[in-house]
Amino acid sequence: MTTELTYLAYTALLTALLWIPYIIGLASNHPKPMPERFADPTLPELPNWAKRANRAHINAVETLAPFAVFVLILAVTGQFNAMTAFWTMLFFWARVAHAVIYWTGIPYLRTLAFLVGLIATIGLFWEVVN
Repeated sequence: MTTELTYLAYTALLTALLWIPYIIGLASNHPKPMPERFADPTLPELPNWAKRANRAHINAVETLAPFAVFVLILAVTGQFNAMTAFWTMLFFWARVAHAVIYWTGIPYLRTLAFLVGLIATIGLFWEVVN
């Protein structure tokens, strides 16, 4: 498998797993015993780290779509090269950094990590149109 498709798979797995910290926060702060939680439509007040984990997951879902589309267009058209491999690796590691920084609540670094991922997505778009 190519580097680009490998990092697309890694990114999809990361995105799929990013809900786990939120669910842990939700489960550990619910006042009712386990069987009653499923029938209770209200959510407990969550600690800030769990709220941030939820937003990090939502953000990962939102950024996965354009990233995946560009990687798949490049795959179908046979346009993979050294730059597309670089952009996909950069995107993945920026998303890892973004999630960790988001959970820990460091606002300016979170924005920087997001922007690095956005630049990588734009880099992939550039490879698609050139």
